[in-house]
Amino acid sequence: MTESAFPARDAAAKQRLHGEYKVPGGKLVVVDLDVVDGALANVSVSGDFFLEPDEALADINRALTGLPETTPAKDLAAAVTAALPAGAVLFGFSADAVAVTVRRALAKATSWGDHDWNIIAPTVLPTEINVALDEVLTEAVGAGERTPTLRFWDWQEPSVVIGSFQSVQNEVDPDGVAKHGINVVRRISGGGAMFMEAGNCITYSLYLPQTLVDGLSFADSYPFLDAWVMAALEKLGINAFYIPLNDIATDQGKIGGAAQKRLANGGMLHHVTMSYDIDADKMVEVLRIGKEKLSDKGTRSAKKRVDPLRRQTGLARMAIIEAMIEVFSQRYGATPSQLAGHELAAAEELVASKFGTEEWLHRVP
Repeated sequence: MTESAFPARDAAAKQRLHGEYKVPGGKLVVVDLDVVDGALANVSVSGDFFLEPDEALADINRALTGLPETTPAKDLAAAVTAALPAGAVLFGFSADAVAVTVRRALAKATSWGDHDWNIIAPTVLPTEINVALDEVLTEAVGAGERTPTLRFWDWQEPSVVIGSFQSVQNEVDPDGVAKHGINVVRRISGGGAMFMEAGNCITYSLYLPQTLVDGLSFADSYPFLDAWVMAALEKLGINAFYIPLNDIATDQGKIGGAAQKRLANGGMLHHVTMSYDIDADKMVEVLRIGKEKLSDKGTRSAKKRVDPLRRQTGLARMAIIEAMIEVFSQRYGATPSQLAGHELAAAEELVASKFGTEEWLHRVP
């Protein structure tokens, strides 16, 4: 009997799609499905999660079957939630996780392994150039001109980098800035101010396509994108965790914070600064850290909020960075890269027209 004797069955077999998603800190969700006339068909959700009652799995499959293949993640999750019986318990996964997995099966969302990753090792550059490169490289990844990239910062001049929406006068003390010769720069991502002296921080930026976080909530995208660095810190004997929304901490205190920016062309920036050997006395002279900001942090002292990695590990800063690079490379098959001449030139142009101007710095007075 020839292959053409079963054209319908062969066509269905070729259309069978498969997606997987490991919930950060949770379980693996797997989805197999077909697409028939633009709609989801023969949907089968599986995994090592826990679900009660058993019949709820069939309810999830039925809820997804028949939905258009263009259905966005939030609507897929809503359909799953609406179909669950009263009192259903999902442990190790969620309706959102199922939605992410469906989108991956449809190639609407991507996983780490779908991309070729580059790593740019620390390169000493002026702080304004580092900030400008975040915009240049995020745009390049969104435009498909650069593969997704992890870049470690380095710099010489003492700096404060404030968030895109922060007020200069509310965040920075001009007397402290003048006393310590601090360079104040505004970045494109939100979040709080970063006090950065040469060698006292570990700062990195991830440039990625937004498809990697498709279906994830804004809050969930933070720990998802930093799972590799948590693994690296664990390897060094540090049990780090996220305090929503964007603080990274250990049981001994805060060690860092993250910020993000999503561009219209599909590129995304995820930026993290971790304190290595911060001068806390100088930091509180330079930054205005008010009582309201500390009101939900469980401490009255700004100095106690940031606990340096040097004290917790006893390791040199570069040794910690090398451990991070090793884990990222092993997990995602990343390869070394360098900044291209045209990327640096574009960053220099942005410094002249944007990041080095008083208009940009004081866009929020």
